[in-house]
Amino acid sequence: MLVFEIIRVALQAIGANKMRSLLTMLGIVIGVGAVITMVALGTGAQQSVESQLQALGTDVLTGRPGQGWHRGVRSSSARMYLTDAYAVESGTEAITLAAPEMVSNAQIEFGRSNANMRVTGTTANFAELHNYSVEYGRFFTPEEDAGRRRVAVLGGAVAETFQSTPIDMLGRTISIRNVTFEVVGVLEAKGGSGWFNQDERIFIPVQTAQFRIMGTDRIGSFAVKVAEGYSQTAAMAQIEQVMRREHKLRVGAENDFYVQDRAELMGTMQEATQTFTFLLAGIAAVSLLVGGIGIMNIMLVSVTERTREIGIRMAMGATRRQVLTQFLLEALVLCLVGGFVGIAVGFGASRTLANLANWSTSVSPQSVAMAVAFSALVGLFFGAWPARRAASLDPIDALRYE
Repeated sequence: MLVFEIIRVALQAIGANKMRSLLTMLGIVIGVGAVITMVALGTGAQQSVESQLQALGTDVLTGRPGQGWHRGVRSSSARMYLTDAYAVESGTEAITLAAPEMVSNAQIEFGRSNANMRVTGTTANFAELHNYSVEYGRFFTPEEDAGRRRVAVLGGAVAETFQSTPIDMLGRTISIRNVTFEVVGVLEAKGGSGWFNQDERIFIPVQTAQFRIMGTDRIGSFAVKVAEGYSQTAAMAQIEQVMRREHKLRVGAENDFYVQDRAELMGTMQEATQTFTFLLAGIAAVSLLVGGIGIMNIMLVSVTERTREIGIRMAMGATRRQVLTQFLLEALVLCLVGGFVGIAVGFGASRTLANLANWSTSVSPQSVAMAVAFSALVGLFFGAWPARRAASLDPIDALRYE
């Protein structure tokens, strides 16, 4: 019964100063809501990247230029050309398809609308290699690539960016860096949002990209598909052999390229998004810390204001332990109520970002449990000093306090 009486008195003290209690809880509400929202953003981005990488195929390897040597000095990046991708495709048994890629952001114009988008120069193998399906029209052909034709295939979300429809854009022209292209196909959407959306891309023949858009004969990477019956390790060994021959590397010389599988690429992306999530959560946790300091400040003010009340309670038989428990409970209730309201705010903010900004968010039960536990810890930690100060008051001095 004594415990319930202490809880009742603590709740009465909180209710006696409603506005002060609400303002005190506001710091915790903002802190918890910010933590949940930031973690939801990071988790959603990680899940989005994982799902999109898996959708691209698990039997795909990617080759990229590494560091090379020029006149005895290590350069920042080696060069990679179309001939490298063609040599890998024709000179290895473990590879069935190869598609070079060169990527650049460019200003795209359609009608009176314009947008900055990623333009990918590649070959006709790209769609089959990366499991893309053409929803409307067709993909460009090897003949169009060899002839440097100005044809383009749109990603599934490009039409929406221009406030149009795939059917409306099919057969019409778009402008990429003031060069007109005919839209010959629209790919089926794979799904994606936020910072990495594979549906907001435009694909053009790689040789057209080299000579009409990007002005370089280098490629940024190439992707290959591993043939059935071959392991990725065996395929990577064959690719290395062909690439070393193409780049005329001496025996014992370091590779000026590297080959990644999807698992390795996914691991790298997971590490990056996880670091990003921790960074966002750390920044948001600062506001939670500030909220805890605000609670300690208010509780110290409350102890000062209620010094005479504390003296009367202790004179009537209340122990120091009971006074300590009462003030700790007040701080704990403020933090927990603020924590639960903050959880609701975090959920709402996550859903708002997902709907308005089209960002992928995911509120995990772990982040909610962490927010509640952290709120309780903040209440106990920052409420301990004011509670100890209240419990250490001398009853006679407290009764004399004016």
